[in-house]
Amino acid sequence: MLLEHASEPLSFVFLMIDDLSMMSLASAIEPLRSTNRLLGREAFRWDLCSLDGAPVIASNDIPFPAKPLTSALEGAHALFVCGGVRVSPLRERPYLAALRRAAHRGLPIGALSTASHLLARAGLLDGYRATIHWENRIAFEDNFPNVKATGTLFEIDRNRLTCSGGTAAMDMMLHIIAERYGLDLARAVANQFHHERIRDAAENQQGGRLQQIAALPLPTQKVIRMMQLNIEPPMPVEDMAAKAGLSSRQLERQFRQHLGMTPSRYYISLRIDHARELLLYTEQTVFEVAIASGFGSTSHFSKWFREFYHMRPTELRERARIARVSAYIVPS
Repeated sequence: MLLEHASEPLSFVFLMIDDLSMMSLASAIEPLRSTNRLLGREAFRWDLCSLDGAPVIASNDIPFPAKPLTSALEGAHALFVCGGVRVSPLRERPYLAALRRAAHRGLPIGALSTASHLLARAGLLDGYRATIHWENRIAFEDNFPNVKATGTLFEIDRNRLTCSGGTAAMDMMLHIIAERYGLDLARAVANQFHHERIRDAAENQQGGRLQQIAALPLPTQKVIRMMQLNIEPPMPVEDMAAKAGLSSRQLERQFRQHLGMTPSRYYISLRIDHARELLLYTEQTVFEVAIASGFGSTSHFSKWFREFYHMRPTELRERARIARVSAYIVPS
């Protein structure tokens, strides 16, 4: 059990990154506050920090006062990094150094939302199960092959805690509360926020297409799973239909009825979405992204990318680069 021998109050430090997700931060802290209220004592305390103690501005432009990380870590029981927009590679180094120092002290270290990327960059997730927001998972797996990446809501593997962001942070904290104070108290805390039930760590994220897929006929679901597992190289649609027990005509009818497009076009849309994540979150060349997404040439890839996103792959990457740079320009 994590932190089972730590005495009250448990002290958590939240290292805030510029453009952090306020939803993730609030979802992590509010269960701690509610636990204190229901117990009638300070079972948890927390500090909001930045590397140097300067205020941090969330992605919704709300500023947060912060303590310097070094002083806040004195007496802390765990450190959580609060992500949102991915940190520019040019600004990663001081964060990576701070995380490695915290790990060297033996502190449990957690990540909310995209902060899992920072922990992995620091080498702190090698050999650990870890999760990240579903939008970032493909690139995460590609960038960090030594991390056991999952698609779950949250992961607690020994002294590493990662969650996929948003309200998944609440489920992770409720799990910690349940382990320490029992499930009844954790449920009482969840009820304070009209959180219907405490979701288990093993539950998959329901982002992207997952909810839509779950409502489809089982043979169609089988084909889509095969598509997802065969991005590169692509698998003939006729072969997938046969494996699902359908004729090509039956499969086409089901896709048109439930998804409004042919199986082939849906398959290409999956591959283009896969390519988009690689373009945004990896340093692979456009040619490498094209091959990794099942396209035989950059021209063929670019044609289909424009079809779905109305821009060339290079334009998407350049817009993302400009957005990252402008986010860190401080007006004089």
